Amino acid sequence: MSPELISILVLVVVFVIATTRSVNMGALAFAAAFGVGTLVADLDADGIFAGFPGDLFVVLVGVTYLFAIARANGTTDWLVHAAVRLVRGRVALIPWVMFALTGALTAIGAVSPAAVAIVAPIALSFATRYAISPLLMGTMVVHGAQAGGFSPISIYGSIVNGIVEREGLPGSEITLFLASLIANLVIASVLFVLFGGRKLWARGSVATEDAGAAGKGTQPTGTGPDTGTAGAGSGAGSGSGGAAPTAVAVRPDQATDGTGGGLRLTPARIATLTALVALVVAVLGFDLDAGLTAVTLAVVLSTAWPNDSRRAVGEIAWSTVLLICGVLTYVGVLEEMGTITWAGEGVGGIGVPLLAAVLLCYIGAIVSAFASSVGIMGALIPLAVPFLAQGEIGAVGMVAALAVSATVVDVSPFSTNGALVLAAAPDVDRERFFRQLMIYGGIVVAVVPALAWLVLVVPGFG
Repeated sequence: MSPELISILVLVVVFVIATTRSVNMGALAFAAAFGVGTLVADLDADGIFAGFPGDLFVVLVGVTYLFAIARANGTTDWLVHAAVRLVRGRVALIPWVMFALTGALTAIGAVSPAAVAIVAPIALSFATRYAISPLLMGTMVVHGAQAGGFSPISIYGSIVNGIVEREGLPGSEITLFLASLIANLVIASVLFVLFGGRKLWARGSVATEDAGAAGKGTQPTGTGPDTGTAGAGSGAGSGSGGAAPTAVAVRPDQATDGTGGGLRLTPARIATLTALVALVVAVLGFDLDAGLTAVTLAVVLSTAWPNDSRRAVGEIAWSTVLLICGVLTYVGVLEEMGTITWAGEGVGGIGVPLLAAVLLCYIGAIVSAFASSVGIMGALIPLAVPFLAQGEIGAVGMVAALAVSATVVDVSPFSTNGALVLAAAPDVDRERFFRQLMIYGGIVVAVVPALAWLVLVVPGFG
């Protein structure tokens, strides 16, 4: 049995054990990385640790730390109320606002994980408070990021178009952008219908503090960041949109300003809002690392208001950090020993171009669910060149299909975006949410590559 096949079988065993024995998959993956890396791939500890995602570790820790502080001092509650007022109490519009916001950020040049890191904590805090399915809200954020991810001026779009030009293939920047935009918009629409969107519309408008008479529905579900409710947790987790909302319990430190304008802006909340704006500016304007920036801002807030921040470190999603970092370390071992290249070359050697095309789309989707989306496209597009040169497959459609297949799966909890959504969700059964994301990610991996191939490759575009 080849080393590459052994490494794939071990990954399957890790999934089976984690699913049936409720062992943290990240811990299992670290053990598998050690065993396979040492005994099969002949790697030393440095070679194994080369796959450890240090940047993602810092992003997960930094962002969840910063937003734990924001929840503790009531800033996220203030943002939620502001969002409700912005859409005049129409809670059903909020998932689409988040979709559009992340799409706009990536379309103008934000890296997809950076946009998700900024938007997801606010979106999921809103979902918890108003009994919206966290699966709906989280996937809307991720699909929004991918919808704008291939604009001609975006990071992903620039990289893929550069690869196409380097390989001497015909390309179309607009086709690439529209393929990703339409695919993610269609998926988001289906998700909205399936995971409670119709019930959200049926609620009408919830009563907002500055427009009490305009609220045609009932009061929103949820409590302050420290109390939580069974209704929000169970309803949101069900994927059905939750039960009818109930009245909000407001803590003394969440008192209104006396004019019906919502939560009072305290100095700590003003400073936290300033920190969130600084995070956006630093990441999007100056291309600074989102994780390091978030940690720095969280430390500043903790120093100024230690009482608000005392429990924030404990609220960092440590189990999620272990899970994601362990799995990605094992994937790094697979890349180091050439398993991914081995699989891609095997597919590329198939003599039937259409069959090779669909298999490459599936490899892109499966690998990208655990690793870098752009990285896998950079590896697979060159592998497609030999059969594209035969003229039976349109290069424009093939590149677009690979791009859609490799990025739409970023809802997987093992990808950077999916991990950020999982880590950012407050007051949910995290194991259940993880399983929901994993199942949904598996469905996307199984269905979308075939549809992308059927729509973009089979007609022969380009």
